[in-house]
Amino acid sequence: MSELKKILYAEDEPDIQAVAKLALETIGGFEIMLCDSGLDALKVVDDFAPDLILLDVMMPGLDGPETLGKLREMQEQKDTPVIFLTAKVMASEVARFKEAGAIDVIAKPFDPMTLTDQVRTAWENSRA
Repeated sequence: MSELKKILYAEDEPDIQAVAKLALETIGGFEIMLCDSGLDALKVVDDFAPDLILLDVMMPGLDGPETLGKLREMQEQKDTPVIFLTAKVMASEVARFKEAGAIDVIAKPFDPMTLTDQVRTAWENSRA
């Protein structure tokens, strides 16, 4: 089983990017690649070769679910686990995101102190 080391995070909000990057690098020890949009993520994903992808649901241009759809069309990314981050965490929304192929949905605003554990737990559950 591979280890979770590299995470690509597409998020258009600089403050959220900064907090997530700091938490995931400092607490989790992960290597993080930040992207400002779904389009940016699609451009760099193969070169970065992430173990996991975090996608903000609401982004200009390609939103999170659209980005996930495009990732699944890419040979190298068709099986890469994806977690959505969103303020919309109603049960129906979460179910829709999981049906689209996300392994989990993390509510925003997230707690920087528990973000690493949430990500790692979702990763491990997807591997079980």
